[in-house]
Amino acid sequence: MGFIAPLMFIAGGTVLAGIVAMYILRLRREERTVSSTFLWNQLVRDVEANAPWQRLRHNWLLWLQLLIALLLAFAIARPFRETVGVSGQNLIVIIDRSASMGATDVEANRLEAAKNEAIRLVDQLPDGARATIMAIGGELDVPAAATTDRREIRDAIEGIELRLGGGSDMSQALSLAGALAAREEESEVAILTDGQVTVPMSATLPAKIRYFPVGSSNNNQAIAAIALNELAPGTLTFFARVTNQGQERVTRRLLVTLDGTLFNAYDLEILPGQDQTVNIDVPSTASTVEAWLDGSDSLPSDDVAWAIRPSSDAIPVRFVTPGNRFLATALGLMPRVQVSAYLTETATFTDTALLTILDASLPEPLPPGNLLFIAPYRSTEYFSVTGSLDRPVPRPAPTDDPLLRNVELGEVNILKSARIENAPWAHTVIDSAAGPLLIAGEVDGRRIAVLGFDTHDSDLPLNISFPLLIANLVGYLAPGTGGDSAILPPDQEFAFAVTNDISGVRLIQPDGKTHEAAPNNGLVSFDGSLMNQAGIYSVELLNDGVVARSQRYVVNAYRESEAKITPVQVLDVAQIGGGQVGSSETTQAKAGREEWWRWLALAALIFVLIEWVFAQRSALTRLKLWWNARRSAA
Repeated sequence: MGFIAPLMFIAGGTVLAGIVAMYILRLRREERTVSSTFLWNQLVRDVEANAPWQRLRHNWLLWLQLLIALLLAFAIARPFRETVGVSGQNLIVIIDRSASMGATDVEANRLEAAKNEAIRLVDQLPDGARATIMAIGGELDVPAAATTDRREIRDAIEGIELRLGGGSDMSQALSLAGALAAREEESEVAILTDGQVTVPMSATLPAKIRYFPVGSSNNNQAIAAIALNELAPGTLTFFARVTNQGQERVTRRLLVTLDGTLFNAYDLEILPGQDQTVNIDVPSTASTVEAWLDGSDSLPSDDVAWAIRPSSDAIPVRFVTPGNRFLATALGLMPRVQVSAYLTETATFTDTALLTILDASLPEPLPPGNLLFIAPYRSTEYFSVTGSLDRPVPRPAPTDDPLLRNVELGEVNILKSARIENAPWAHTVIDSAAGPLLIAGEVDGRRIAVLGFDTHDSDLPLNISFPLLIANLVGYLAPGTGGDSAILPPDQEFAFAVTNDISGVRLIQPDGKTHEAAPNNGLVSFDGSLMNQAGIYSVELLNDGVVARSQRYVVNAYRESEAKITPVQVLDVAQIGGGQVGSSETTQAKAGREEWWRWLALAALIFVLIEWVFAQRSALTRLKLWWNARRSAA
């Protein structure tokens, strides 16, 4: 135990001495009944002769007052005991709300445990200290910023909810935390996560960092892929891949329903870190499949998945190119994609297409709608080209981007690439030591991706990863057309183009809630927060309030990075002084202070009340007698 203000004991000792002195110096007179005032003069002389210092006698009021003063002296000295926590004047709390935090290996789930721990840390803060709450997992949220209002802080923490997708990239959160910490002395950063996060290599914070790992189990099996494929007219095939992210062999039963009716069940024995697949023919009339794993594991959200039958409607894609057989072949492998090729960049496009691919072409003005730039030779309004890169070695950016799903870059060689400067709206998908090779993002209501190198200047088209990369890019830029037809990533904005006859679009979520949006320059978008439910979404295209066309889409919860739920005990973030955070020693260091002064002040208040009752006992007795007499008279 320690004291924040030990000098306050001097003031407390002075008060105690004063109370004792008052009792010693107090003259004690006895009440006497006399028959005549003749004796009064003698009594006065006895009082005047009375010495000022008296022997201290037993008195219950004295002991009560000494006890009250002692409690108050301890309270203003602010005693505390050291606990695992924080003690700064400016606390920045980063809470992970990504899908892996839904694991139930702790009470309720990991997110609830992290929120309870965050509230405990906030309660440790000294009076007047500020706190900032950040939520990572998807888009960064800051529900409370630099506030001393404990109720606002608690409400901000309790309002954080799980997000299905978006990953757990800590780049933005650490950058903002560093800026806030640099402005305030005695800043501390508390990170509450299971450790399945992406930390930028250059992250160094000018503050003390405390990492509080959450979770204890790695037992998780998931439906990693699911599809209904029409390989030939009249033939429908169901495919599912189940993965075991745990460290023990398990047996799980996969149940499959077609259009709401149980179709079959399959017992799967899966080794640690391995997959099992199911590939069967199903009735050609099926339009919807739902599969789920019977039994339990620590992360139930990825135990269920949906797939829908691909629509037969063709989706037009513009392809502006001087001639690229590799790209044309890759686009031709994708179902539902109807490519319209233009061999010159002098064409002018005024109508909005869902996607325009600009291969070594930059028409002026740029076509409306979503855009895929390949080998741009000059800057545009959305990005800058500042030169070229010679023989860049590609590597995936450390964000587990879904655009690189099933794509291997280890054996890809590139002769040269345009040097693309990082744009504020984009994130890096493929990086290199000299700069990004592929960026993607959203700006001005449209999705844009920029691939810096010409396919003819690399051996990527000779690699199996090439059609997969193009399918992923097209699936991102034209949702529902990529390798996983009509499957959308969770927590990402859903944007698409509509024809001029469409006046509105209605989105129906899996729980039945509806949201409407109006086209803007031929584009319609729905916020990523609306795509946070797993299940089947319906999109209705409206013409003056009447449904002209409809399309269904699927959002599944599985994400490879989130399915790996093994808690990480060491977080590679450099803090002030150069130390790393996250080791068991750092995590268990007793940096927090649990103060007791409130309880001591409450006890002092209770004893003050007892003293008042003791001192006024005669008056209270008379009051009781008067009340009883009044009740009797009534």
